[in-house]
Amino acid sequence: MRISDFWRLMEDEFGSSYARSLANSHALHELGDRTAAEALEAGVKPRTVWAALCDDMDVPPERRFGRERRAAEK
Repeated sequence: MRISDFWRLMEDEFGSSYARSLANSHALHELGDRTAAEALEAGVKPRTVWAALCDDMDVPPERRFGRERRAAEK
């Protein structure tokens, strides 16, 4: 997963405004109490950050791959 994919998924799930706020303010215990933005900056793979964020925010499995994938599966 590329960082651009991470941000697309964030915006799909949380909306464009909240996605940035969440990434910069919500500490993820699974990633050493870093925010998503801090983890990405530290070199953590975007897929790992996305998975940790989904787990923490209780994003259901069927929504973890974004709108495009959900639409294609229907």
